[in-house]
Amino acid sequence: MPAQPKATLEEILRLLGFKATVIEHQLEDSLLLEVQADDSGRLIGRKGQTLASLQYLLNRMLFQQDEKAPKVTVDVGNFRGETRDKLIQKAKAAAEKVRRWGDVVELEPLSAFDRRIVHNALKDDPGVETHSIEVEGTELKVILLRPKR
Repeated sequence: MPAQPKATLEEILRLLGFKATVIEHQLEDSLLLEVQADDSGRLIGRKGQTLASLQYLLNRMLFQQDEKAPKVTVDVGNFRGETRDKLIQKAKAAAEKVRRWGDVVELEPLSAFDRRIVHNALKDDPGVETHSIEVEGTELKVILLRPKR
């Protein structure tokens, strides 16, 4: 049986006691499920941790149903969009410092989702390369930006 991302997310939200509307957006190679709810702050959580957990859980459930299910991004109140824009601005500012001064710049510890955004934002930059380095004692990693060799 093929996975049904929207219906699955709606059921999870219903079981958690949220009254929410889910809007499905087809992306190039994935799916965006936009959640509209009155209590969006509770769904987002501190620094987006609840949202990240919800997205992880949904993707695991969908993969169990269908190994070919598309990767799903869950967004609440455009939190992911705004966070993505800020992260890209921060990455580009750090890349500019690397180009200008030739020094290595370290970004704060980021989740895998956020690191992917930074790496993708700078992948075509001819003067900067990015590397993820593990932060000892955590699951997080930092991104080091350095001049391309």
